[in-house]
Amino acid sequence: MARSLNEWLWQHEFWLPPGITWEDMQESEDIQYPQPRDLLLSIPFALILVVIRCAFERAIALPLSSKLGVRDKQRPKVQPNPMLETFYSTRCKNPEEASPFFLSKQCDLPVRKVERWFRHRRNTDRPRLSKKFCEACWRFTFYIVSFFTGLAVLYDKPWLWDHRECWTGYPQQPLQPSLFWYYLLELSFYWSLVFTLPFDVKRKDFKEQIVHHAATIFLISFSYCANYIRIGTLVMVIHDASDCFLEPTKIFNYMKWKKTCDSLFMIFSAVFLISRLVIFPYTVLYNTYYYSMEIFQPFFGYYFMNALLIILQLLHVFWSCLIIHMVYKFILQGTMEKDTRSDTEESDKDEEREKIREKEKNGIAYFSNVTSNNYIQRNGSEPLNNRTHLTNGHVKER
Repeated sequence: MARSLNEWLWQHEFWLPPGITWEDMQESEDIQYPQPRDLLLSIPFALILVVIRCAFERAIALPLSSKLGVRDKQRPKVQPNPMLETFYSTRCKNPEEASPFFLSKQCDLPVRKVERWFRHRRNTDRPRLSKKFCEACWRFTFYIVSFFTGLAVLYDKPWLWDHRECWTGYPQQPLQPSLFWYYLLELSFYWSLVFTLPFDVKRKDFKEQIVHHAATIFLISFSYCANYIRIGTLVMVIHDASDCFLEPTKIFNYMKWKKTCDSLFMIFSAVFLISRLVIFPYTVLYNTYYYSMEIFQPFFGYYFMNALLIILQLLHVFWSCLIIHMVYKFILQGTMEKDTRSDTEESDKDEEREKIREKEKNGIAYFSNVTSNNYIQRNGSEPLNNRTHLTNGHVKER
């Protein structure tokens, strides 16, 4: 059964244009073509990147964060409470209005202490600022290395300047060693992101990130197997261009350098919108959809490749909407809005909400005291002060 599935999966009609078979892609001493088995090397290389990342964050990024003034907020310790801990772990991390009252009766605690316990407990699960800083430093380092590696590999390649060259001689385009290692580097990195996804900072677009990583891995793998390497290298360089500005923006945001962060954010926004909404559709989408049909007729690989690229473009549109919204807020307010993709730093909103409730409570108590005093004074039960005004205008002390 496995053999039949393997034969069905690797039918040349799926991977190669009409008229080309796997016999036409046989290697020789002078010519080498991409082989699907080469992709298995990305798994051990991904594990090596994970090890390098752990060493980098511990030996370089973490000491750097302390030197640059990135400090974690002091979080109050959570008092052990088995009943609340069970409720937090099994049912809900942020109980509704009725639950704290119900839990307070069971634990024999005031409602305010139950709410405060859940707030402090949620804080313990939130990633610390130093963790975010280390994560951003690692990605920034990789994107810089990857981007300039891509430029070094492609600067003398004809398809970087003339996009029709992506299809010259396709699919019998020899695999150059520099392209192989560039592909292996990118694919290993995205596999490493998948491996560390459960441990990384979870943001609001967590599901979109999963779709993005899956689409990217499938796109890189399929483009390698079907020898879409030339178009694949363009995709990777375009993506790394804007990511080089995103991570330092986060770094300076964690350092509280607002002006530098705002400036980098505007640069990142311009590079992202131009590269993902202008350059990518023209250089890649139009290239694979139109220019490729000048060389061969559409086949399964043609449709599958374009489908993956369209998924990436839809994600580009989604993130572009978030960025445009942040730029709009920046223009109106003069400062960068909190990253809508980020998780909450601490339960600041909860604390502010509690302070507001305290102020409202104190205000109501003050207002009730004042009104009650005025009421007492008007009814004559107790004087406001020790003075009374006589009809002749004199003041009499009591």
